[in-house]
Amino acid sequence: MRAQVEFVSADFPPYPGEDQGPTPGRFGQRLAEFLAQELPAHGFPVLSVTVHMWGFKVALENPDYPLWLGCGNYEGHENGFLCFLEPATPFVRKWFRKLPNAPTIERLAIAVETILQSSGKVSNLRWWSENELLRPPD
Repeated sequence: MRAQVEFVSADFPPYPGEDQGPTPGRFGQRLAEFLAQELPAHGFPVLSVTVHMWGFKVALENPDYPLWLGCGNYEGHENGFLCFLEPATPFVRKWFRKLPNAPTIERLAIAVETILQSSGKVSNLRWWSENELLRPPD
C-alpha cells in the first residue's frame, strides 16, 4: 500500500517567516494549499488545511473515518518534500467494525501522484513501501 511520497520541487518555497515559527526549518504551506485546491477535482473534497509541528495537514471529507494528507519539507533532498496519507493502514477500526482502507488510500495516492506529475512542478517522485514509512508525531 502506497502511503508516503517524496519528491523535489523549487515551486513550493516557504512563505516569509513560515520556517521561523514554532518549528524552525519546517514548512509546506504552499504545497498543502496547492494540493487542497486540486484534490476536489479528483473526488476528495477538502475540509481544512491546518499547521502542525511536522508541517501541514489537509483534512479530507470522508464519512467513515478521518482521512487526511500531511505535507512538509523533507531534508533528504535539496528542495525536498514528503507527503503522507493517513490512516496508512489497510484497515481502520471503528467501534466494533473493521473497515477496509486500502482502496481509499490507493485512490488518494493516484490523485496525489496525478496532481503532482501533471503540474510539471516536481521531479524525483518516489513512493515509499510500507516497511519504510515514517510516522509523524500527533
